[in-house]
Amino acid sequence: MKKIVLTLCAFCVLTSVTMASEEVKNPPIKKMPPNKEEMVKIHKAREAAFEQKLGLTEVQKLKAREARKQGFEKMKPVMEQLRAKKQEAEKVRNSKLSVQEQEEKLTALDKDIKALEKEAAGIRKQNMKDFESILTSKQKKTLKQMKKEGRNRFEHSRKLVPPPCPVERPKEVK
Repeated sequence: MKKIVLTLCAFCVLTSVTMASEEVKNPPIKKMPPNKEEMVKIHKAREAAFEQKLGLTEVQKLKAREARKQGFEKMKPVMEQLRAKKQEAEKVRNSKLSVQEQEEKLTALDKDIKALEKEAAGIRKQNMKDFESILTSKQKKTLKQMKKEGRNRFEHSRKLVPPPCPVERPKEVK
């Protein structure tokens, strides 16, 4: 009996030491957020790839950049208002108001937030129309295909993996 217990203890110790050493050998990879310069490089690379895939001319590139800049200027105040409303809603949630008062204020804020989000969506649509107006029909087809691929990639990355099949337990014998 003592031999079995000692063997079992030795096995447990060896297993735990082995597992601990494997954790040290393969520490989890911590993904560091890129700094601002890296983000600018990534953005410029994506922009260049996008322009190349569409086959934009230099004139189209300039018009697209100008349209993007104008769209940004239109969107900036809306996004600032949206951020302020969301911060206000967070303050209300963390306040010591009664539940009923919080609900009333949050309902009003949610209505304002939804209106601002709708306005932002309208600006985005207009920006896309402005961009598409500088494209040729062939480029529009390419853009449509790129959007479709992007949606598919997004949907594929967001799909949940179905949970594993539960293990059937043996039925108890009475």
